[in-house]
Amino acid sequence: QPHLVESGGGSVQAGGSLRLSCGVSGYPFSDYCMAWFRDVPGKEREGVARIASRGPRYTDAVKGRFTISRDNAKSTLYLHMNSLKSEDTAMYYCAAEIGGPCVTSIQNPSAADDYPYWGQGTQVTVVS
Repeated sequence: QPHLVESGGGSVQAGGSLRLSCGVSGYPFSDYCMAWFRDVPGKEREGVARIASRGPRYTDAVKGRFTISRDNAKSTLYLHMNSLKSEDTAMYYCAAEIGGPCVTSIQNPSAADDYPYWGQGTQVTVVS
């Protein structure tokens, strides 16, 4: 089964930028629907962005600030985060769905249920 490893988290000033990476091994990367989710203590897991053949989709809170991309040759998923806000502080996870239709809206509260494979997470802290 695929193995996912996130990196790139850290502490950044509000208004700053970070790039998260997710390296994937163990399965043909191009076959995956890939997504980023985030966890904030006391809140439900939130879908941030996903990418598949239909192109990227974003939750409203990050539209215009975050960009999801993938490099199939490197089997790597990225999340470019700009204009970071304190409310972006969270543990960020990449997730993979293999062979599925990849149609569930990333804003659907149950979107995470479509993804059986997860990384260990990387912490992003935005300080004011």
